[in-house]
Amino acid sequence: MSVNEGLRAMAGFFVLLSVALGTWVHPAWYLFTAFVGVNLLQSAFTRWCPAMAILRRIGLREESDAGKAAE
Repeated sequence: MSVNEGLRAMAGFFVLLSVALGTWVHPAWYLFTAFVGVNLLQSAFTRWCPAMAILRRIGLREESDAGKAAE
């Protein structure tokens, strides 16, 4: 799994989790959904996201490195 795939998986998980928490616990959790969306939008323009540093630290590779490993 590459960093970009991991980032998408993490964002999807947090969106689903925050929607569930907003529905069943408290509507204020929808603010976390908005935070994830804003962070994704920001990363589309800056090509930087704090979660990417975490994913690299746990061992996920960059897109070009992941393609080489699959060959």
